[in-house]
Amino acid sequence: MANTQTTVPLFVANQVLTASQQNLSAGTGVPVFATTVTRDAAFGGSNKALAEGQLAYIEASNIVQYYDGAAWATVGPVSTSLSISIFNETQSSGTQGGTATSGSYVKRVLNTTDTNNISGCSLATSVVTLATSGTYYLQGIIPCWRTDGVKARLQNTTAGTTIALGTVGNSNTTDNSQNFATVQGYITTTVSTTIELQGRVTTTAAGSGAGRAVTFGDNEIYAQLFIIKVA
Repeated sequence: MANTQTTVPLFVANQVLTASQQNLSAGTGVPVFATTVTRDAAFGGSNKALAEGQLAYIEASNIVQYYDGAAWATVGPVSTSLSISIFNETQSSGTQGGTATSGSYVKRVLNTTDTNNISGCSLATSVVTLATSGTYYLQGIIPCWRTDGVKARLQNTTAGTTIALGTVGNSNTTDNSQNFATVQGYITTTVSTTIELQGRVTTTAAGSGAGRAVTFGDNEIYAQLFIIKVA
């Protein structure tokens, strides 16, 4: 492109500026770079003139950025598309959710990708991997049937830490009401991170403790995990 730069020049006393140098500055007002890679290269080495308040325009993403003294931040335009992922436990009509076993938090089944446009996000063996650094909002829901108490949590299994504890639910062992526990939280990652949606129940319930089928002829959806990349 006509305005694209690959260096950020530093001028010295008595140096004669060329017409092209002057025209580039007058035509854009801020330096224009093809990508963030060329931006970083232009501000490196002997040409380093990077300081708080510096502006840059990135052609690859059509955004304006400013340097806050520690990192580049975006000032516009704001993207109208969300980076989201939705993972479900999906079973065929009439298939029960399986046994819920008491005593500890256990990984809930997630076997279907409903939506996933978060770069570096993937699902395998009910474990979600966030391979790209960022900040993520997470929301999960798990059903229970005849387990007495139920509670959900989001677990960072890479670090062995709990991201968030959720609400409690209760489905009495003597009735047919199904209940749900929900959980929401956020995590900021700098390394590839694995996450599980987990649940714990008070009383073991065989066969359908992790969810009771309704058998409407369409799929049964039990556990769900919803993720938004917010930064």
